[in-house]
Amino acid sequence: MEINKRTILWIVFAVSLVVLWNNWMVSNGKQSMFSPAPPAKVAEAPANTHNTSGVPGAPAQAGAAAVPGQPAAPAPVRAERITITTDVVKAEVDTQGGVIRRLELLHYPDHFDKTKNQVLFDVAGNNTYLGQTGLIGTTPAGVLPNHNTIFTAKPLNESNGQVQLVLEAEQAGVRLTKTFTFKRGDYVIDVRHDVTNLTAAPVQPSLYLQLQHDGNKPPGDSWFTPSFTGPTLWTPEDKYQKLSFENIEKNKAEHSNKSNGGWVAISQHFFVSAFIPTENTARDIYTKKLATNMYAIGTTQSLGSVAPGATVSNTARLYSGPQDEKKLETITPGLELVKDYGMFAIIAKPLFWIMDHIHQLLGNWGWTIIAFTILIKLAFFPLSAAGYRSMAKMRVVTPKMQAIRERYKADPVKMQQATMELYKAEKINPLGGCLPILIQMPVFLALYYVLQASVEMRGAPWVGWITDLTQPDPFFILPVLYAISMFITAKLNPQPADPMQAKMMLFMPLAFSVMFVFFPSGLVLYWVVNNLVSIAQQWVITKKLAPATMK
Repeated sequence: MEINKRTILWIVFAVSLVVLWNNWMVSNGKQSMFSPAPPAKVAEAPANTHNTSGVPGAPAQAGAAAVPGQPAAPAPVRAERITITTDVVKAEVDTQGGVIRRLELLHYPDHFDKTKNQVLFDVAGNNTYLGQTGLIGTTPAGVLPNHNTIFTAKPLNESNGQVQLVLEAEQAGVRLTKTFTFKRGDYVIDVRHDVTNLTAAPVQPSLYLQLQHDGNKPPGDSWFTPSFTGPTLWTPEDKYQKLSFENIEKNKAEHSNKSNGGWVAISQHFFVSAFIPTENTARDIYTKKLATNMYAIGTTQSLGSVAPGATVSNTARLYSGPQDEKKLETITPGLELVKDYGMFAIIAKPLFWIMDHIHQLLGNWGWTIIAFTILIKLAFFPLSAAGYRSMAKMRVVTPKMQAIRERYKADPVKMQQATMELYKAEKINPLGGCLPILIQMPVFLALYYVLQASVEMRGAPWVGWITDLTQPDPFFILPVLYAISMFITAKLNPQPADPMQAKMMLFMPLAFSVMFVFFPSGLVLYWVVNNLVSIAQQWVITKKLAPATMK
């Protein structure tokens, strides 16, 4: 059977579908088809004061019926919500538990409603996303302050580009003071906990930092543009680990359970919230199911023995914002890995580095993609020229190949032998036209991951109708242009001698165009420009260079 560029294109098409399926599997917490699961430790319940079972659940429902014959409970202290606004975030802190109940990113519009801002922490309908902190431990008077305890807020302190909120609560003879510090231009929130022992005996509290999230699929998730939402973590020992709500539900989540460094997070498409405990301090790491369709990832740290009248302090950080690679690298080791390039990270990271530098010059991500495509084509030009010369020779010998087919149509073996002898006599490499395509496929697939993962391009326009390069073309103009460019490319290539193969080649542009309807418009733009430049190169080489090679 004749091996040529069309066969390779069909192989590429099939490989693309396999890669997309694998991407969907991985993004939904399934095992990759291409690599075994990394070695990890089974999460175990920490011992003693680190026992995650000590992390309290949801507070009791208000308005519960009174027990007959018992005096009515005193009216509960009313909680309040305090709004803190900087130039990049707007946060609502609930004094019940001292929890950031809502966090709005002022520079990132909502994916579906551009008149609204992207919201991370929130409790709305069936969706819950919260960052919670508190103490684990008890005294004879009861449990220590936690994320269900009512706190009292002190007046906001605004100075030097910072807004500081101090919350205090006393429970079971222990005073917990939470201090949130929001900084101008920064998505990192400093979280300080001061624990004062007001009892006459030592206490041994532990501090927990916990992220809570529902297990629902993110809105807008599709087969062609899948995204991951779930717990992630990084430790110096086991590096980056990506978990799934499904495995937590089944009690099968495997991850590091102890470390002296690292972070825990909830990652989602383009954004992440991560608790970063104090470095070089022992902590336990846990994941657990909190309730139906509700899960948590967190850390616990022992604060040691606190003597009567003494105070112990702990500082941590909470990053809640975009997966901006350059910013994340400066915050803590490994945090930039939440920008998930999948299996093509080794190619995608340098590609994005190049594109980022081009963008600094051009200021538009659409033109950056076009310039980047031209640079790639120039880099591969010597290889492409050899391939196009080979295809030009194939066009010249096509009549001879058709004659061989007619002569040996009843004997496929002799047909193949005669075809190979013709290739040898004319000095034609039948795979010469395929090599440029095979070389560029990793770049194409890596760019797919770059566009899927780069919040830098989220909402970035190109021209006219393309207002977001990470979303599909709303009017299908680029997929249509791609189909036209593929048709022209097919006409410039040698026509297949096999009628069935000729029909398949007419179907291929349509198949790819339908697939590209669902792809990010930036990726389709790359491929359209790539085809247009290829057409120009092929026309010049075929018309100007190839005839000379045939003399």
